[in-house]
Amino acid sequence: MEPRSLLRLALAGLLLAATATAEPRPFTAEDLVMMDRIEDPQVSPDGRWVAYVLRTTDLESNGAKRDLWLLDVAGRDAPRQLTTNPALEIVPRWAADGRGLYFLSTRSGSLQVWYLPIDGGEAKQVTHQPLDVGNLVVSADGEHLAFTMEVFVDCSSGEDDGAALACTTDRLREREQAPTTGRVYDSLFVRHWDTWKDGRRSHLFVLKLGSDAPAVDVTAGFNADVPAKPFGDSSEIAFTPDGKGLVFGARDAGAGEPWSTDFNLWYAPIDGSSPPRALTDNPAWDAQPRFSPDGSTLAYIAMERATFEADRFRVVLRSWQSGGQVGPPRILTEDWDRSAGSPTFSADGKKIYLTAADTGNVPLFVIDVASGKVDKLVAEGHVRSPSVAGERLVFGLDHLRSPVQLYSTDLAGGDRRQLTRVNEARLAEVQMGEYEQFSFAGWNGETVYGYVVRPADFDPEVPAPVAFLIHGGPQGSFDNDFHYRWNPQVYAGAGYAAVMVDFHGSTGYGQAFTDSIRGDWGGKPLEDLQKGLAAALERYSWLDGDRVCALGASYGGYMINWIAGNWPERFHCLVNHDGLFDLRSMYFSTEELWFPEWEFHGSPFTNPEGYQRHNPVDFVDRWQTPMLVIHGERDYRVVVTQGLATFTALQRRGIPSKLLYYPDENHWVLKPQNSIQWHDTVLAWLERWIDGDEDG
Repeated sequence: MEPRSLLRLALAGLLLAATATAEPRPFTAEDLVMMDRIEDPQVSPDGRWVAYVLRTTDLESNGAKRDLWLLDVAGRDAPRQLTTNPALEIVPRWAADGRGLYFLSTRSGSLQVWYLPIDGGEAKQVTHQPLDVGNLVVSADGEHLAFTMEVFVDCSSGEDDGAALACTTDRLREREQAPTTGRVYDSLFVRHWDTWKDGRRSHLFVLKLGSDAPAVDVTAGFNADVPAKPFGDSSEIAFTPDGKGLVFGARDAGAGEPWSTDFNLWYAPIDGSSPPRALTDNPAWDAQPRFSPDGSTLAYIAMERATFEADRFRVVLRSWQSGGQVGPPRILTEDWDRSAGSPTFSADGKKIYLTAADTGNVPLFVIDVASGKVDKLVAEGHVRSPSVAGERLVFGLDHLRSPVQLYSTDLAGGDRRQLTRVNEARLAEVQMGEYEQFSFAGWNGETVYGYVVRPADFDPEVPAPVAFLIHGGPQGSFDNDFHYRWNPQVYAGAGYAAVMVDFHGSTGYGQAFTDSIRGDWGGKPLEDLQKGLAAALERYSWLDGDRVCALGASYGGYMINWIAGNWPERFHCLVNHDGLFDLRSMYFSTEELWFPEWEFHGSPFTNPEGYQRHNPVDFVDRWQTPMLVIHGERDYRVVVTQGLATFTALQRRGIPSKLLYYPDENHWVLKPQNSIQWHDTVLAWLERWIDGDEDG
């Protein structure tokens, strides 16, 4: 291990050993990386318990450990750790009787299903599949498990699932032992996100518990991934109320998959007796199927416009009959200008609880099924994974000063209780910056919102230098959450004020606001950023407008390059992480082609003006601001040559610049040690150009 890594370990140990009476110190990147993270909370069938995954960082291995924990919704007892095995333990799912948990673990050397009784006893292995298992779902009657495995489609004929799995494992072994390494492709999506495709698809299998029969591939021959990659999960899979079938989301688009967002809901019987059948024919995105408690209604969320990944998700209801027969769609939220997510029915089926981005927060909402009336139950912060637990709701909540904690509230949202206090000792040791939301008149006089986070050692008499953070997407938001890659508290701890503007194109302000960036990447957003920074400087007199650096990633990195040529004299320095340099070449090297084709009204060969109008490469002659460029080799969304081209332009023009290159990271920097290095490099760059010797 490098000496610097050993030093980091020693420092981390010292931080944990600090006493509660010590003077709070500024928040650091090490603090950010070492925060424990609550993941995947699951409420028991009787509403009494919540099982969840607790992720802890292991700096020595440069990774993370995940264990299962249990807490009492009533808060009578402290959370209890269920597993301490060094193996990976994830995806806890309750048995139908509520007495135990099925979960995925690598205890056997591969990712398999295990079962653990919650009242004591050893975990037992349930599946012994020849391939890794993922995306676990348990039927309501407790008789079946559904999970996914990666198989070659032509191996999976449906006639003999055991032979299909053997075919897949044999082919993988032959590839590994072959003297040649070349692969031949005849369609796009040769790689996606951070992975080169090898011909396999994620297929959905069903296993009858207590039976020696092999798991059944209910998607045999299906040339699509269930769930969709790279971020689909078990929320896209649901057993039908009678337990005889499954409803799941998938995109069966053939060769057009790279330019399609046509995700439909599908029905398949659990015995594999018939192939999957589409339940929806919407040309846009359908997702997250949920059944009402009485089994009479299927709810899901759906977009309206094909090829637009940031369209508004509406809640759709359809009557349900056994065998996969659905009634006509009823759009419950047509008049509600917010994009719904994580819908869950109340116990009586009369209400649906969900989340949606809303004016710089992600609140918890409740919708009356009969009338469509929407009410807000939790207003501030970022609500995650809401679930009904008897007469209460359980959800995760984080904000700009706290990582996710689990809370419960009564069904009216009036009696909120904190259930976990993860990181309590760490948080007591650190000093974070206070935050405030502000608004101003942006493009066309329309109201635009932003956040200011004060330095941790805030003194209104001492002017604070500014880290001007620009979010990605572009249909995204710097909302009120605790981010693990772009957390303003790291800058606040280093003595900077963070200013973040949700420019036109951001989510949570109505669909028209989100839509407005299409074809105008360098127009309205740049004007909002300019006016937003000016508004913050005018409103907060303690901000030092003469010491400002701008930072951004993905679209934010694009905007850094755009600023370099179109606002070149404003900033002392720039930081560009995985940013777009040339929109034309970007199109031909990225993987999800629906994105640029929507944003720029076609391809470079059908609408070249759309790619030329706001292309950073055309303004390199105006560049003059020092820039730090960061890029990951495994970023296949914005390929590494975009970062290399940016660095080449800077170097060739003689502009002070550095390149931080990660051969093992994708669009994000995920390894703990790399994250610390990333922050150290960025903060050193800001310090050099804001407070240091600009000629150094």
